[in-house]
Amino acid sequence: MNIQKMLKQAQEMQNKLAEMNRELEDREVEGSSGSGMVKLTLTGKGQLLRVAIAEEALSDREMLEDLIVAAHRDAKDKMDQMVNDAMSSATGGLALPQGFKLPF
Repeated sequence: MNIQKMLKQAQEMQNKLAEMNRELEDREVEGSSGSGMVKLTLTGKGQLLRVAIAEEALSDREMLEDLIVAAHRDAKDKMDQMVNDAMSSATGGLALPQGFKLPF
């Protein structure tokens, strides 16, 4: 394989990754805890969009704090999986190290 072909493939992959990043900004994931008493919505880039708290969760501050943390963890786990799936699709299954930037 010659260097020109490798560079072209790297550029194509970089373009796919840039498109994936733009798409992730528009996608949303919801995390919940306490049987849905707390729900958080994040973008695919991790930005918090919405918080929904059921009335019954407001009576116990410590429990509410724990539920918020758990809902965020749930949303973050779902977001990470969504990003990993998108990355795998964009790179054709090629496993790139986290933080890897193209071109070299």
